[in-house]
Amino acid sequence: GEGSLVVTRVEEPAKYGVVVCEADTGRICRFVEKPRVFVSNKINAGLYIFNPGILQRIQLRPTSIEKEIFPAMAQDGQLYAMELQGFWMDIGQPKDFLTGMCMYLQALRAQHPEKLHSGPGVVGNVLVDPSAKIGANCVIGPNVTIGAGVVVEDGVRIKRCTVLEGARIRSHSWLESCIVGWSCSVGQWVRMENVTVLGEDVIVNDELYLNGANVLPHKSIAESVPEPRIIM
Repeated sequence: GEGSLVVTRVEEPAKYGVVVCEADTGRICRFVEKPRVFVSNKINAGLYIFNPGILQRIQLRPTSIEKEIFPAMAQDGQLYAMELQGFWMDIGQPKDFLTGMCMYLQALRAQHPEKLHSGPGVVGNVLVDPSAKIGANCVIGPNVTIGAGVVVEDGVRIKRCTVLEGARIRSHSWLESCIVGWSCSVGQWVRMENVTVLGEDVIVNDELYLNGANVLPHKSIAESVPEPRIIM
């Protein structure tokens, strides 16, 4: 065939475009968008392997590979499916990114537990870069990743969060279900939750509450955000 795409099984195929393929050969017969009746529970996982012949099918104009090229390849019997062994997650939205992070940490626990962080105040699956510094009396986890050069000061509580490279979390702050961007500074006694996302180089002043805030890069936050909103 001219190409293969990786498929993965999902519990609710009606939410996706599904791939119908031959059980014995893996040859893809057709694609069905959000089927109302069950035809398959396999969906496109977004990983493709092609031989150069596919280029002959693509015209010099804006083209959707998934909507235009794949169905034609399937009709010609030139497209095959390879089922993914392992976990898969669409992480295009922040809440899904955090879910994917939890899945990845669980896989690390099962396959390479030595890579996970352990010690006083560490709860569950936590991944910490060796260059990060964590202060005294912190509780970190479950499901936390802490990037290179991050500084977490004393008495901080973090769970179900990603803290990216160079960020600083000042003392006695409380973070749950957040993504803290590169080089951010979160002040003392701050509470952030409900999929709050800080872009790069955001400063959050002391003693503020952020509930589902989506903050664009290079902003300084001087007042609380009690309801989810985008701060531009």
